[in-house]
Amino acid sequence: MNTTKSSKLFAEAQLHMPGGVNSPVRAFNSVGRDPLYIASAAGAKMRDADGNEFIDYIGSWGPMIVGHAHPRVIRAIQEAAESGTSFGASNEKEIALAKLIKKFVPSVEIVRMVNSGTEATMSAMRLARGFTGRDKIIKFEGCYHGHGDSFLIKAGSGVATLGLPDSPGVTKSTAADTLTARYNDIESVYELVESNKGAVAAIFIEPVGGNMGCVPARKEFLQALRDLCDAEKILLIFDEVMTGFRLAKGGAQELYGIAPDLTTFGKIIGGGLPVGAYGGRAEIMKMIAPSGPVYQAGTLSGNPLAMTAGLETLKIIEETNDFYAKLEEKSAYLENGMKDLLKKANLNYTINRVGSMFTLFLWMRTWLILIRQKLRIRRNLQIISIRCSNRAFICRRRSLRRVLFRIAHSEEDLDATLAAFEKSL
Repeated sequence: MNTTKSSKLFAEAQLHMPGGVNSPVRAFNSVGRDPLYIASAAGAKMRDADGNEFIDYIGSWGPMIVGHAHPRVIRAIQEAAESGTSFGASNEKEIALAKLIKKFVPSVEIVRMVNSGTEATMSAMRLARGFTGRDKIIKFEGCYHGHGDSFLIKAGSGVATLGLPDSPGVTKSTAADTLTARYNDIESVYELVESNKGAVAAIFIEPVGGNMGCVPARKEFLQALRDLCDAEKILLIFDEVMTGFRLAKGGAQELYGIAPDLTTFGKIIGGGLPVGAYGGRAEIMKMIAPSGPVYQAGTLSGNPLAMTAGLETLKIIEETNDFYAKLEEKSAYLENGMKDLLKKANLNYTINRVGSMFTLFLWMRTWLILIRQKLRIRRNLQIISIRCSNRAFICRRRSLRRVLFRIAHSEEDLDATLAAFEKSL
């Protein structure tokens, strides 16, 4: 490993950056090797600094639903860059992207652009507190809503991979305002609301948990949350940073037929560039400055390049016939192929899939079971080991995250992946 260019780059990076990376999810500690350094990507393939080609199922952790370096997206970014990369002022693309988001997601009446999913959830939390005049929020074990202090309580994603149930640096007073319920367990929510009567501003949830593996909420659970929030004047906030524009044009809320009060977005709406957004009911969103007293700002919010990339990505989705049907077909093809191979190998593993998101588990389905049994993360199937003479590589770095398909995956890619999967079994 130490003779590769990626390993040499990593050795140098460790001299200049914490752990050698700018995000802990890029480290490969949990799978016992050095991280890869990616040199280029196109469609469903990535090439590392050593010239190895991989079939990618990360998609930059979600944004690349139309494929890496899509010609239309690249061309649009190039044209926008020729007019300037940042203005610190308003630009027309902000309006166009806002209109398209509202068209795709009917529950969003007004939307504010920010620079990341973390910014979106942090801003939505402040807005919920300002609108309701209450301090506490409820989140769910295993759901990850970015690295804001209030959300790093029993979070999924990289926090779980590193074995950290919480995070040093989060004050006790901050943690005290975050109440944690059990996913798909409405009774645990009822108990928290009752014991904190009139103090809960919002309930945050990933309607399909993607940071503890793909774990879908039950529809009756989400409906019970909707009814509870209506009765108790609590805001229901869907974190669709991952599921937004991935599971359907209108995200998970379209699939479930349940409208939240606020929704947070990211990833796909930036087309691979840094972006986030939050939006919802007009009466709530009008509390945001300058139309209201809840302050939130950002130097690069509505950046013309990010707006252009996101707008072009959503246009491709809108203009492609049966986009989500095609994505479903590819996803189901790989899922069914893997199930057949597992059956052939007499392995009773679990595959959770919702649309173009899926995770394979050895024997557990939920974050709650993971915590109670104190299973080590590496005891899940580490899909990074699935490779076959460089013919296929499912580029996964942590078992608690999900596989993400894109429209660019070809049948040849999927067959090569299945061949590699069979060999690994």
